[in-house]
Amino acid sequence: MTETSRAQPWATQPERGSASVLKLGVWAARSLGRPLARLLLYPLCLYFLVSSPTAARASSGYLRRALGRAPRLADRFAHFLNFARCLLDRVFLLNDESDDFEVTVHGEEILQEIERQGGGCILFGAHFGSFEVARAIGRRRRRDLPISLLMYEENAQKIRAALAAINPNLATEVIGLGRADSLIAVAERLRSGHFIGVLADRNVDGRDLVRYDFLGAPASFPQGPFRVALMLQRPAVLMVGIYRGGRRYEVHFETLAEATTTRPADSAAWLDDFMKRYVSRIEHYCREAPHNWFNFYDFWA
Repeated sequence: MTETSRAQPWATQPERGSASVLKLGVWAARSLGRPLARLLLYPLCLYFLVSSPTAARASSGYLRRALGRAPRLADRFAHFLNFARCLLDRVFLLNDESDDFEVTVHGEEILQEIERQGGGCILFGAHFGSFEVARAIGRRRRRDLPISLLMYEENAQKIRAALAAINPNLATEVIGLGRADSLIAVAERLRSGHFIGVLADRNVDGRDLVRYDFLGAPASFPQGPFRVALMLQRPAVLMVGIYRGGRRYEVHFETLAEATTTRPADSAAWLDDFMKRYVSRIEHYCREAPHNWFNFYDFWA
């Protein structure tokens, strides 16, 4: 069921940070090193768990669905801590320091086959685990692997600033979704063999949302990223980077849609089936690794 436009809850929440705070965090991670910086996450997560009632309620509501029981305080703290640990590791992963991590990869042959055919693929992720660890694995195997990020323009400026603070060489890899030339930019990069990543579980303004059953109740997912795949007819691959504790990550690649030479006869049915597969697989991983879901707002509102 398609919804009318409305601002998304996460987009209306006040920012709890700034560019200067971000730079300070990056400096601390680089200066202190990962082991010491990880120790600082415990009091920080406890503070946010106590001082962020909206996020804490959202965490509890989600965990109840994913765990199938009432979450304990340890569950809610682990949820915040996993998020903080993935953010910290982002600093090192985006600076091509992935050799310090133990990463198990499943389905890498899917991307290898796409590369053999000339490349050009849309990688569908979610605010789940670490998107960066999958990118780092690709760069570990091939240093010049062309990877871009597709996201809504309202967030693109913030992400560009964040990437610039961590690694200035990454700032040009962001494509703003929703601009007049967005589709052209994506098509050109796909033709050049780029792998384009998009987090397809939420948007900013609530336009073009569709409700699907997710963890036992209807939740909204934006059609925009999926429409891009439909129009450009390139392979669509699910990409999930699960944080398993310590230095361990597990990356999964799964085919969501094959490349096509012609548009499907029933585009609406194709799009609906595509989105259902995506939602079903994200639900699967949420149940398998529940503390990796990083949407700290009422996703079912």
